[in-house]
Formats: sequence, C-alpha cells, structure tokens
Amino acid sequence: MANNIFGIDLGTNNIKIYNLATDSVLIEKNMIAIENKNTLFAYGNSAYEMYEKAPANIHISYPLNNGVIADIKKMEMLIRQFISDLSGGTLKPADFVIAVPTDATEVEKRAFYDLVRDAGVKAKKIMVVEKAVADGLGMDIDVKNSQGVLVVNVGYETTEISILSLGGIVLSKLIKVGGFKFDEAIRSAVQRSFSLVIGAKTAENVKIQLGDFESAGTGAVVYGRDIVKGLPVEREIPTKLALEAMDNHFRNIIDNVKVILERTPPELGADIYRHGIYLTGGASSVAHFAEMMSNETGLKVNIAQNPMESVVLGISKIIKDDNYKSIAYSIEGSSK
Repeated sequence: MANNIFGIDLGTNNIKIYNLATDSVLIEKNMIAIENKNTLFAYGNSAYEMYEKAPANIHISYPLNNGVIADIKKMEMLIRQFISDLSGGTLKPADFVIAVPTDATEVEKRAFYDLVRDAGVKAKKIMVVEKAVADGLGMDIDVKNSQGVLVVNVGYETTEISILSLGGIVLSKLIKVGGFKFDEAIRSAVQRSFSLVIGAKTAENVKIQLGDFESAGTGAVVYGRDIVKGLPVEREIPTKLALEAMDNHFRNIIDNVKVILERTPPELGADIYRHGIYLTGGASSVAHFAEMMSNETGLKVNIAQNPMESVVLGISKIIKDDNYKSIAYSIEGSSK
C-alpha cells in the first residue's frame, strides 16, 4: 500500500478517519447542514452545534441511518470535505480501508465501496473490513488466532454482537438499540415526571455525565420547556430517573447477548467463559451498563479503553501491520 492511506469508520453519530500520513484519528459528528436545499452550510462538529437551533432554511441531518447509508450524496459530500481537510485542502490519490457492518446486505456493503469511489477523493484502491473484526483488533485482541471472542459494540442507533475466531465472524446479530434509544428514553422520562420537554443534545449530555453526577451526589441540571406554562425553565433531574428510563434498553441488549451465547459452539463458548465479553462502541460506557451485563451473564466484561475509536484503531493496525492486511478485502478490484 502507498503512504497516502485513510481508514474510515462511518458511525451514525460520529465519523472516525485514520490518516496514515500523520498517524492520527479525526473524530467529528457525522452531520451536515444544507442551506436552501443545495448549499453546504456546515459539516461535522460545526453542524452539530447548530442542531436544534437552525432556522427553517437550514436543514441539518445524519446521512447514515441504523449503520447504513441513507443519503449517499450528502455522505459523499461529507467524506470529500473531511478528506480534503486532512489533506491540507489538496486532494491526492489515496488508498482507503472502510469498515462495514457485518449484518449489512451485500447491496448495503457495496454502497460503502461506491461511496468512497464516487466521493471525488481520488481513491485508487478501496478495501473493506468487517466492523466487528476491526473492533477486536482495536482492543488489542489477536483476532487471527483460534480462540473465540465475543465483541459487543453499542453504537448510536445499533448494537452489533459478534463472535470472532480465526480472523472471521462465526456468529453476529445487529439490533436497533443504541445511544439514541437511551437518549429518547431519558427525554420521555423527564417529560412524564416533570412535564418538561428537553432537547436531544441535553438528554445525550445527561447520559454521558451520569457517572459524574452520581460520584458528586448531585442530580443533572437541565434546561427545557415547561409543558404547562410553555416557558423555558431549569430543573434538577435525579440520576435514578435516567437510569430507570434506560433499564429496558440495557436489558434488551443483554438478552440478545444471551441469545448469541446460546447459539455459540461449545469450544468457542469455553473461550468466552475464560476471557469474558469485550464491550465497546460510543454508547457502551453509560454508567452501570457493563456492571449489569456482567451480573446478568455471569461473565467478566472487558471495557474498551477508547470505545468510540476501537474500530478505526483496528483499521489503523490493518493499514500498518502486514500480519493483518489479509483481513481487509476488496468488493470490486480497484476503483475507476
């Protein structure tokens, strides 16, 4: 491979891009703001800052939905902008490695390949890698050996549960539960208990900081609109309310982990019993979730050091280490 190589993990909420030239990872919100239906107004974190605040003529959206591409033109525009930024404003011919969800159809996987090919980023060679395998590599697991590994990646809209062995995926299940459902549950609970409407960003901040609030022995201070008075107000929300709101979604994920474990061949099951579950993904570090999973499954839960970055760090290993290059594969030779 050439020196000009990028590794891409397209998350519904965040896009992560590894740049070999600087050996660094870019993490930005996977959002785009379009003014008057056709003019790029903002992208990434800048678009997220405007979310829930923009006037009617500026439309802000996520081009990905449930882990697959929902709006390919906007996603192409985002890829082009980010790669241009990483290249100092001048696009040069480059190779790309992109992560794809295991449970995506062949057509959906092909869409990821086409996305990079058609984004105007001068792509020479495009390889894809199963997201779960990259996850394992990013958590320093030698995925090419014969031991069974259970990886649970809790993303923004989906959770991917996978059993890995010998560089491939033995079993996998994708469920439509993730950080977004956690946020929605918090919003609903606050509205039900306090007659208060809060925004999606506020709910997300409550979810992320729950552990800190608990440690400090305080509730979460939120701002929203009082449904009865119709006026903006400030309220302190008990952490218990947020945790109870998310409980059903936690249990849904854990129940699906149990289903995969029940289908796991005995020898791989023995490996998982010895090594435990590997938990990663941007929404995996919510307070008490790992503890609940351990209690419900009876297994040790290994929490990723960089849960949001584990996939892209795995891609960086594939790019840099010849031992892992064979894990990535081509959907269709070289691009045009």
